Parts: sequence; structure tokens; C-alpha cells
Amino acid sequence: MTVQLKQIRKRDGSLERFDPGKISTAMEKAMRSVRLEDPSLLKRLTERVVASLTERYPGEVPGVEAVQDIVEEVLIGEGLAEVARAYILYRQRRTEIRQAKGIFGVQDDLKLSVNAVKVLEKRYLRKDELGRIVETPRGMLRRVAKTVASVEADYVGEREAQELQEDFYGMMLRLEFLPNSPTLMNAGTDLGQLAACFVIPVEDSMVGIFDAVKTMALVHQSGGGTGFSFSRLRPRNDVVKSTGGIASGPISFMQVFDGATEVIRQGGRRRGANMGILRVDHPDILEFVTAKARGDSLKNFNISVAATDPFIEAVRRGSTYDLINPRTGRAVRQLRARDVFDLITQTAWMGGDPGMIFIDRINRENPTPRLGSIESTNPCGEQPLLPYEACNLGSINLSSMMRGAEVDWDRLGKTVALAVRFLDDVIDANEYPLPEIEAMAKGNRKIGLGVMGLAEMLIRSGIPYDSPEALSMAEGIMAFIRDKAREESVRLADLKGSFPNFSGSIWEKKGFKCIRNATLTTVAPTGTISLIAGVSSGIEPLFALCYVRNVMEGTRLLEKNPLFESRAHEEGFDSDELMAEIARRGSVREIQEIPESTRRLFVTAFDIDPKWHVRMQAAFQKFTDNAVSKTVNLPENVSLNDVREIYLLAYDLGCKGITVYRYGSQAGQVLTFSGGAGSGADRVALHPDLAWSAGVLEVSPEWTGDCKTCAY
Repeated sequence: MTVQLKQIRKRDGSLERFDPGKISTAMEKAMRSVRLEDPSLLKRLTERVVASLTERYPGEVPGVEAVQDIVEEVLIGEGLAEVARAYILYRQRRTEIRQAKGIFGVQDDLKLSVNAVKVLEKRYLRKDELGRIVETPRGMLRRVAKTVASVEADYVGEREAQELQEDFYGMMLRLEFLPNSPTLMNAGTDLGQLAACFVIPVEDSMVGIFDAVKTMALVHQSGGGTGFSFSRLRPRNDVVKSTGGIASGPISFMQVFDGATEVIRQGGRRRGANMGILRVDHPDILEFVTAKARGDSLKNFNISVAATDPFIEAVRRGSTYDLINPRTGRAVRQLRARDVFDLITQTAWMGGDPGMIFIDRINRENPTPRLGSIESTNPCGEQPLLPYEACNLGSINLSSMMRGAEVDWDRLGKTVALAVRFLDDVIDANEYPLPEIEAMAKGNRKIGLGVMGLAEMLIRSGIPYDSPEALSMAEGIMAFIRDKAREESVRLADLKGSFPNFSGSIWEKKGFKCIRNATLTTVAPTGTISLIAGVSSGIEPLFALCYVRNVMEGTRLLEKNPLFESRAHEEGFDSDELMAEIARRGSVREIQEIPESTRRLFVTAFDIDPKWHVRMQAAFQKFTDNAVSKTVNLPENVSLNDVREIYLLAYDLGCKGITVYRYGSQAGQVLTFSGGAGSGADRVALHPDLAWSAGVLEVSPEWTGDCKTCAY
């Protein structure tokens, strides 16, 4: 009697259930790579492998390597040399990846990418007193799920809280949803601070200013990012009655915040991030706009001008507008609006700053206007907040919400509901750095549910990023997420109560009887969590299709976008030479060996007209409570007039802010590659983590696949 295999020994020595389906999947990938699709052949091959294993290891537990050896033998024995070669190459690549991961000392029990493991090792996994990693990626997710679900016991009891813990864990384990970095880092630790976004008020007094510096330090230490409006500070050379002296102005005090940030590491893991905002009608606006154009000034700040509706109207009319002293509330002089607007766009063209937020639009949609006006946002601009307010974010992996080429709406709806409950629980599980912040966070219960992996979703759907169909799909996806999030928040309010500041909120005015959260949706840049999930950042397009990653000195891996690699296998153009050419060019648009339909579908940030970036941002903003983080990536040769049009288009299309970045525009960032020796291709300026080496695009370990990305 034949004894059937029941278990397989993994490389780490652990045992798992023997699953012939995994063997079949691996061989199917190898077959597809040589354009061979034959279900009956695949079934027969799988049966042969299983039979050989059973015969060779009767009553034993074979290891993974033994299984792979027999797969190779069967393929070669069947005369499928090309399939065997593809399988062997894949096996070799997986070995290289495992070896690279081993450098970091991380036991990868999720089969993540090398870069994801590197980031987890550096920032997320718990370490002992000697700096040794004492947690696996699964252990991290279990720690987070347990901490967040623990607050549910007071509402639904221990049994249901335990069930929710398993649901939270499963959702993260499948990489369908991940919360912001502080939640992954700090949940279940002594620090316990789980929110990413904070806005700290800066009052017009020495005590108020340095209280804000102290609060910033506490937030950065806990892993959060801070936003400030410096618009309350009296202008430079204004009177200081208490001393008889003159004021130094907001920009000088921003340098103090910047210097403090320089010496503080966020939880010992990453440098702090700040947003600095000044109203366009502040008397020091010209100094603010040019502040980052002077060398390495304010290098720990993103800066944005708070543009008012009257200012934009004055730009269009070609008229002047008033500058208001915030100490007195009186106009002190006038400027031509177009001159100021041109200076903003010119400095943004030169170095990426300042961005612009449309402050009146933000406050028209302020959900709790009776508590005051919104003055600032978090570091990447997607989260407008009241003074002392905090918000935690999380993002759904859209790429995992697909069934073939179609959106799995049922799965997406269930994920939205579970993610809303998760983020709402984070508010109660959080350990806040100040009582004032805790009071505001729990009073409004703002959360920010967003997305990542849009580029992959569009590719799976066969839709180019820069197309009307993509905008339509974006609107449909975000409208669905918004509606399902609201449904869940109302359901949670029935169970747990509305947010305490519900009375007088816009929700009450809209006719809602109850809702748990003052805001529900935000589109964040997802720089590191999208890297862990293995998808594109936020709603950005793909940045590169093929590049070499510098894992460590002497360890380099050729990385290809998985969807592009699969397409290359299917269409028969997957050669090392062509992939190197793609890495040289940064684009497939002009490579004639690749079918035109593939070139059109696999567009990168280099290929897309800037206006499509703005249109995509606006499509998501239409159905987003808070705001949308999106970098409008510009080619090196873009004109100043193009930048002006982008800023005005963002305003006209309903965006709450706009950020641009022209490749190579910042000092020290002009690294170039060309289309190959003697090709005459145009120069393309790259991100500072990218370099030209041995004829291919090469990137550092820290590069997340974005141009101007935020740590969140």
C-alpha cells in the first residue's frame, strides 16, 4: 500500500502540510514564461512529481529542495528543456533573494521582497538590548493585531475581540491593508504611539514658540510627523512691546524647528518630517517662498503656501492683494498677485518647494467648524488638521482587490469595513504624547483610509494610467470606498457612539443621525508600507520597470516589476539585454521590440504628461474627506509656464493642494542616464537614490520607487 505524503520540511526546519497545488503553480509559471499553456500536461506533470516523491520518500518528510530537484528531473525527463531552464533560473533567483535577505538577519516568514525585508529590519521589527532582531514579520503583524483589537473587549466582549484580532491579522497578513508606520512600529511596545499625523499650533510668543518645539520633539521621538502654520507670528522687523526690540519673523523661528528636528530621530528609526505653512497674505510671504532656495536651508521641512480664494482670483485678474499683519489684523502693504504666484511657481520649478494648499477650500470642508479653522496639514499635505489634532492612517492594497482583470467589489467592501474598524480602534489603543492631543483626537476620531497599488490595479485591468478610462476607474473605486467607509462608521456609531464633537458638525448638517468618525478617507503617499506590500506608492504611476538594486556592497539584484516581467514572458521579449536597455532608458515607450499595446499600458512617471498627474489627483479628491498626497513628476525640460498651468489646474479641478517635482531640480540630485551609447537619447534626471552603473539603472536599498516620497 502506497503511503501518501502529508508534510514538507521547510528550509527553516519547520513542517507544513504537503500541497501539490504549490508544485503545480510553480511549474505553471515556468511553462507560461515560455508561452506554453497546456492544462492537461500540467496536471500530468504534477502527478508525476507527486508519484516520484511518494516513491522516493516513503513514510518520510522530504525537504523543499528535494521537491524542487524532482520537479527539474520530471521536466527534463518529459523533454521540456526550455521549461526546465525557466524553472531553474527562477529557483536560482529565489536562492539569491534568500541569501540577500539573510544579510539583514531577518527571518522572512512572509516571502517579502528584499527591499521590504531591509526596511523591516531597519525600522519595524523589535530588537533586544543588543540590537538583535527578536521578531519576524508575522510576529510584527500579530503584535499589531493583538494591540489594536484589545480595545474591542470593552464594547463587544473578549470572544468577539479575539475574532476581530484574527480578522485584523489576516487582513494584514494577506497584505490587503496596512496601517501607517507608527502603528507597525509601536503597537504593543512601551512607546505605544500609533498615529502618523499631527498639527501643532505656533503661538505668537516666545513661550508659545518653544512649547511647539518641545511638542514637536515628543511627536518625532514617537514616530509621528508634524505640521505647523507660522502665520500667527508677527512679521520680521515688527515691534516687540515686551522688550522694545524688533521681531525676527517666522522664517527665523522655522530654522529653530529645523535644527531641533536635525538632532532628533523618530523613535531612533527615522528622521523627523515637518510641514511648514504660511498664508499668502502674511507680510513675510516672499521670504518664505524663497526660504528653501538658499542652499540647504530648512532641509527637514516641506513648505507650502496657504493660498486663499481671493489670491487666486487676483492672480487671474492681474490685480493686487493686501498683506495683513497677524498681530494687528491690519493691511500693511500690497503686492501684485501674479508676481507672487510667478515666484511660487519659479521656486517650485527650481527645487520642488513650495507646494500650495488651497486653505479656503480646506476650511469649507472642515468637518468641525465650531472648533476653529484648519491652518496646516501633516508633512505630505494629505491630512488637514486642527491645532493639536492627530490622525492615524492606513491603506488598502488595490492590487490585491482584483479577480483576474475585474475588481472584486465584494472583497473590497469587506476590506473597507474591517479597515475602518481597525483604524477606529487605533484611536483608543494609542498612547498620545500630550493630553491636549489626546482630547482632540478622541473628540473628533478622525481616521484616514486610503489606497496603494493603483498602478498595478490599472495594469491588471488593461487600462493605461494616463487615460480617461483610468480616471473613471479611479472615481469609481474611491466613491465605493467612501460610501462603504461611511456605512461602517455609522454602524460603529450605533454600537459605540458618535464622535463627541458631532453636534454642530457638517455631518449633522448633512442629515446624519450619527457617525463614528469626523473624517474617514485620506490618500497618503504610503512610501514604506507600499514597499512592504510590494506595490506602487499611493496613487502614483510606476516609477521604473527594471533596475538593479544595491542590497549591500557587493550584493546587487536585478529587479523587475512583476506584472511587466510576466507580460514579457507571455509576449516573448524577456531577455537580459532588453531588460538592461529598459533600465538604461527608464521607459519602454520608444523600444520597438516591445508590442505597442504593452508600451502603452506600462507607462512610467517619465512618460506621463504632468496634467494627467493632476487629473488623477482630482479624481481621488472628489471622493476623499481629507486630502490627497500626489507628486506631479515633471521632466527636466518642463517650462515655467507649464508649472503655472499645473497649479491653476489643480485649483480648478477641486484639489486641496498641489506639489510638483522637476527631475534633477535639487542640488546634488542631477544623476543622469541615457538610452545607450551613441543613441542620442535625451538626458533624464534621476532621484538621488538612483545611479548609473555598469550600463543599467542602479538604486540604493532605501529607494521606495518614488521620486519625492515621504516616510509615511
